[in-house]
Amino acid sequence: MIYTNEVKNMCPVAQGVHHGAAPVPTEGNWVKNKEVKDISGFTHGVGWCAPQQGACKLTLNVKEGIIQEALVETIGCSGMTHSAAMAAELLPGLTVMEALNTDLVCDAINTAMRELFLQIVYGRTQSAFSEDGLAVGAGLEDLGKGLRSQVGTMYGTLEKGPRYLEMAEGYVTGIALDADDQIIGYQFVSLGKMTDFIKKGDDPNTAWEKAKGQYGRVADAVKIIDPRQE
Repeated sequence: MIYTNEVKNMCPVAQGVHHGAAPVPTEGNWVKNKEVKDISGFTHGVGWCAPQQGACKLTLNVKEGIIQEALVETIGCSGMTHSAAMAAELLPGLTVMEALNTDLVCDAINTAMRELFLQIVYGRTQSAFSEDGLAVGAGLEDLGKGLRSQVGTMYGTLEKGPRYLEMAEGYVTGIALDADDQIIGYQFVSLGKMTDFIKKGDDPNTAWEKAKGQYGRVADAVKIIDPRQE
């Protein structure tokens, strides 16, 4: 340890009482985080790259400082999906400290890890008050039965108005309009369900029909338009 002359010439003064770190809620307990192994929690972080071209939602399940589960969801950048594939392979087994310093290439994933780390170490996780936290596998529950990310894609112009392209339910095939050309509902097809039907032996046309659905007052529509073609 190197000290400056100013410090060397100081006289010693006792620190007095020091209570250590403040306890934070960690999986149903109050824990004073002193070492990496003290950190546990299930939570999410959202990150973005430098040009803000893409975004990443990162979900980690950490037990005693070790990442046990990682869910990486990306949008907006094709290169990020390849980095996400590497992250899903790389992150489980690392400590939360190691995960902060991985070469994931993608800024968005690294930024998501930084934001998530802050929640974990400050006791602001989703499982902060859950005894023993959440089981490994909880990350998949966010995706639902079809194990697909919930994505919303909307587009609009002043000249032509809004277009619903993708909803949480699935790929939008039609927008229902009333007499004033206002949106009152939409039709969709769940691509996850459609794929599952095909895997079980249905032909694509049958699977398409079985995976269809609608929301809103579609039955009252004056007309239904294809948001991608009309």
